[in-house]
Amino acid sequence: MEGRAAALGAGTVLNALATGTGAAFGIDVETRASVALDPAAEGVDGTIAEVPDADTALIERCVALATERWGDGEGGAVRTDSDVPLAAGLKSSSAAANATVLATCDALGLTVGDGADGDDSAPSVDVTRLEACRLGVQAAREAGVTVTGAFDDATASMLGGVTVTDNTDDELRSRETVDWEVLVWTPPERAYSADADAARCEAVAPMAELVADLALDGRYAEAMTVNGLAFSAALGFDADPAVEAMPHATGVSLSGTGPSVVAVADPTDPETDLDAVADAWAERPGTLRRTTTRNDGATVE
Repeated sequence: MEGRAAALGAGTVLNALATGTGAAFGIDVETRASVALDPAAEGVDGTIAEVPDADTALIERCVALATERWGDGEGGAVRTDSDVPLAAGLKSSSAAANATVLATCDALGLTVGDGADGDDSAPSVDVTRLEACRLGVQAAREAGVTVTGAFDDATASMLGGVTVTDNTDDELRSRETVDWEVLVWTPPERAYSADADAARCEAVAPMAELVADLALDGRYAEAMTVNGLAFSAALGFDADPAVEAMPHATGVSLSGTGPSVVAVADPTDPETDLDAVADAWAERPGTLRRTTTRNDGATVE
């Protein structure tokens, strides 16, 4: 009983900490999970390849919840490896949870897709990606790695494209495809979502409501830029990297609770120039990554 799956990292359009409404977009960086189930095993043993001593409670809980719901409570082992840096604001927890739940479904021999969830005309599947996504969000809450449940991040990772969600009720409000070039600057420090100052974020709720209106109107790049300025101030991050990017990018934002900053460019806009942004950000300590958005989402391998 073995299974494999991969899920996307993501960037932020709207941080959900202020109001419970969030938005994010899938990017072409992946976390991969391998799951081996054993009906005789007691419990689940997890390994994170890049950080062998990292906390594995999230991925272990994902396997346990998935086998409780769709299997017979099998135990076993789960291993993840990832291109998404941990605690960098690029949705590493959501990607790990999604990949692990899908890999567990694969190990159980279940068909995963977008068939049900209210669409009777779609092909029949055993588990929809949204059902798998919600299970991963439940595991993240139970493991204590998120404040909001991160349904926005989880849906962007699972479905691809830009998603807008109500994280209070785990409701998907909208999803659209986007085709952007992406530049990510990640400074050396790390920031854990569970440690974010929620009260400070709630103070910028009026700005978050404006960002939500922009996102629901399809003005995602404008939304993320306003979000970045508001939440950089709320979370104590320097807004200078975003200001440096604004003349050359379609949109730019602090991603999640930081510390990464993500700039995007519409390739049809001749006024965008991510090379210029990269030149400015290269003066700062940390790492730069060039990638693109993705609209396909998580996959069973």
